Amino acid sequence: MTVVDAHHHVWDLSVRDQDWIAPDSPLRRDFTPADLAPQAAAAGVDRTVLVQTVTVPEETPEFLALAAGHELVAGVVGWTDLTRPDVAEELARLRRLPGGTCLKGVRHQVQGEPDPEWLLRPEVRRGLAAVADAGLVYDLVVLPHQLPACVTAAESLPQLTFVLDHLGKPPIASGALEPWATHVRALAGLPNTVCKLSGMVTEADLATWTTADLRPYADTVLDAFGPARVMFGSDWPVCTLGLTYGGTVALTKELTAGLDAAEQADVLGGTATRTYGL
Repeated sequence: MTVVDAHHHVWDLSVRDQDWIAPDSPLRRDFTPADLAPQAAAAGVDRTVLVQTVTVPEETPEFLALAAGHELVAGVVGWTDLTRPDVAEELARLRRLPGGTCLKGVRHQVQGEPDPEWLLRPEVRRGLAAVADAGLVYDLVVLPHQLPACVTAAESLPQLTFVLDHLGKPPIASGALEPWATHVRALAGLPNTVCKLSGMVTEADLATWTTADLRPYADTVLDAFGPARVMFGSDWPVCTLGLTYGGTVALTKELTAGLDAAEQADVLGGTATRTYGL
């Protein structure tokens, strides 16, 4: 079984600040593919997908070059301005760069947009259509109140695969399931949607969380999407705020232990391989 970590990050603070990281955070240092590689090997992870962190145009070419130089990184979810009128040309340009064949998807920090229906703006939907035309997928990093717009966007663009990052960031720390669960089931009802089993620990209470706190949320997405449309992502290095990399892989295996072997293989690698064309 090939194990794929479908969601991790890297950054070099000497190249670019990550202004979302608090000054006193243990994340305020460099994290590189070379840092991840031995941890991935020890955890039995074969390939990864590197995901954007900041909305600047320079980052995606840098990530593509990293993918070209590191065998571990099999795909990149980058960023480009979906509202630019020449977005199709820009996506084509990115794919001609060194490592450009590793570009598998696009993401925008929708969670930071004050408009809950940002995805439904005409210029954004035009950009999303260009992503589909380019044969790429679109990662959704959203908050629960933005999920209804995700449903509408996915309904209106059946030719585009939407990948929900971090389960849509449910309020795990509070223990509340609704209305998040209802919105997630609505999204899962559309065949062009997939969900990442990622980012759960950092939505829980970092000081007191247990596997039992996470299980209702993992079970909800596994039931709604089915294992063939759920994929493991570590969210490294953000996950290290609450758990080691190896611990994150082990946690995912624990949360999926009730699946049969084929289903667990989908979550741990098959779904990501198919969705991103790795």
